Amino acid sequence: MTAPRGKARPKGKNPLTVVFTMLVTCGLIAAAGLPAYASAFAQPETVVAAPTEQLEPQTVIVDGSAASSDVERVAFSATTTAELAQQKKDAARALAASLRTTQRSTASGSAGTIVQSGDNDYPWANAPTSGFSPLRYVYRQCVDFVAWRLNRDAGSTRAPFKYDWGFLTPGGGDGRQWLPAWQKHGWPVSDVPIAGAVAYTGGNHVAYVKEVRGDGTVVLEEYNYKPHEYSSRIVSAGSVVAFLYPPPR
Repeated sequence: MTAPRGKARPKGKNPLTVVFTMLVTCGLIAAAGLPAYASAFAQPETVVAAPTEQLEPQTVIVDGSAASSDVERVAFSATTTAELAQQKKDAARALAASLRTTQRSTASGSAGTIVQSGDNDYPWANAPTSGFSPLRYVYRQCVDFVAWRLNRDAGSTRAPFKYDWGFLTPGGGDGRQWLPAWQKHGWPVSDVPIAGAVAYTGGNHVAYVKEVRGDGTVVLEEYNYKPHEYSSRIVSAGSVVAFLYPPPR
């Protein structure tokens, strides 16, 4: 006898199909939210700048003398210490040559004439060896004589003098203070001698450069190398610590 057939049992869903369906559904939901999320970063940022103050145009007027200055600015481009030192020495020589040219152009008794004379023209040669001269240095000292020569060369031979203690070395009246004073003021200092310069010979002494010779020597005029007296001597230019060029005045 044949048993009756029952109703067919429905087949169960395939697990892989369920998983796939869930993944697709989640992807659609995420895709739907994506434009709104991305747009939050896609918006261009607007920067509002603070209003700037309108400045009035400024006019700079340059004196014509600045454009025609005889002083040239030297640009050093050395790659070694030795090259830099040589370039500085060459620049100093060029400056010395320029000053000598200026001196020659002011001949015939004008204010800038360098008088090449070995005579003792110091006006207080018989003054007492104490007290202060009109230049405010002590009479018959090296500093007073050199200050006198700077004035003489500038045509300032009577009061009020162009060069005195208050202008040259207000920090003190000794010879040792002349080089620091020149350096402080930025006045020209060189190892190249020129006639009319101050020779700082070291220690507490300065002298006046009367002449520069072709053999590397210079003729100095001075006071108090011999006590309180005028004298002249020839020394090697290399023995002089520094040559102090006449300061502008």
